[in-house]
Amino acid sequence: MREYEAMILIRPNMEEEAFQGVVDKFVNLITQQGGEIVKADKWGKRRLQYEIKKLKEAFYVLITFKGEPAVAHELDRVMRISDDIVRFLVIRKDEK
Repeated sequence: MREYEAMILIRPNMEEEAFQGVVDKFVNLITQQGGEIVKADKWGKRRLQYEIKKLKEAFYVLITFKGEPAVAHELDRVMRISDDIVRFLVIRKDEK
């Protein structure tokens, strides 16, 4: 299994329950695809460096997980079609 990190920026105009639901959706997706969550850090609402889709803030979430490449591809695919996601990036961590 490879180790991955997913940085997700979620729309800031959501209620706390809706925000938690979006995070749970992606955590559950990873585990359902056979991945293993190492850590899910919610950094909270932060100001963006520049405006994205006329938004100045976003909720930041960093999810570290282990899984096969298919898990990362499926996560990428689902995040692309989600309306709640402002930006995201999934990277594979280097093996040392």
